[in-house]
Amino acid sequence: MNEILLDKIERLLPSEIEKRSFEIIGEELNNKGIVLDKEKESVIKRAIHTSADFDYAFTLKFSDDAVKKAYELIKNGADIVTDTNMALSGINKRILAQYGGSVHCFMADEDVAKEAEEKGVTRAYISMQKAAKIGKPLIFAIGNAPTALVSLYEMYESKEFRPDFVIGVPVGFVNVEVSKELIMNTDIPYIINEGRKGGSNIAAAICNALLYNIE
Repeated sequence: MNEILLDKIERLLPSEIEKRSFEIIGEELNNKGIVLDKEKESVIKRAIHTSADFDYAFTLKFSDDAVKKAYELIKNGADIVTDTNMALSGINKRILAQYGGSVHCFMADEDVAKEAEEKGVTRAYISMQKAAKIGKPLIFAIGNAPTALVSLYEMYESKEFRPDFVIGVPVGFVNVEVSKELIMNTDIPYIINEGRKGGSNIAAAICNALLYNIE
């Protein structure tokens, strides 16, 4: 039995594994009759690659010219702000730095924790307010906390701050779907996953798809 299973193992060099994975994704999309928009293809495929979930071919939503706008922001030195250290770790900081950008996560900062406790809100909510003071173009990559999106929306509505771009893929059950819808009902450029699915790994994957394929 094990010999039969071993015969099914693809013997690949480490450098070939990712390429083969994307080939399989392309084959399965073709078999399902799914044709991706060329501009969005790299983002969607990397989300699928990270999750092995083909639902992202349908649920990832893009504002008009979202990918092009993200490219321009990166090329002009935009920073990326995340709501988890996991996403921060997963984003390719070397490529971003080539354009003058860096990645921030303020979730573990003592001042953020203190203010969140005092106000009875989440650290994600306060960390977005802290990020708004960075003073340069910002791409927000939210993969965990719906309250981060709510915070961004409320600052936008009050005209206190307008995010340059939002990648909104928080995962879960409480306020997840409505927080995504709030951003989608603004004029903020976005890439957002409808529904409950997402995660820090997806947020990082979308950032990396943009960085690896920047034009």
